Amino acid sequence: MVSRARPSRDENEQQVVRRLSRARKAPRDLVVRARTVEPSWSGQRVPAIADELRCSPRTVRRRLHRFNRSGLDGLEDLGGQGRERRIAEAERSRIIGLVRQAPPGRLTVRADGRAGRGG
Repeated sequence: MVSRARPSRDENEQQVVRRLSRARKAPRDLVVRARTVEPSWSGQRVPAIADELRCSPRTVRRRLHRFNRSGLDGLEDLGGQGRERRIAEAERSRIIGLVRQAPPGRLTVRADGRAGRGG
């Protein structure tokens, strides 16, 4: 089975993939996926690309199929991986705010320099 990246749809898509494959400040996963597509356009086969990127041929095929199906969006992370948060962001912010406050009853130094009880 021969897997190749489909030809670029337009000049812009080709430029974006080439720029990403050489990027130093882009997310690493995005750069590696672009580095999978670009050699395929040059005619390299899956095993050669896999050796160059130090990954399995199956990974290269999956990336190429995803690019063929979704284009530039196929280079992005899918999102949704990992466990869902146990608490909402608003709840988390409220907890952090409470932790930053002085505990009730603890002796604190006020702005005017006098000691007093917190809370």
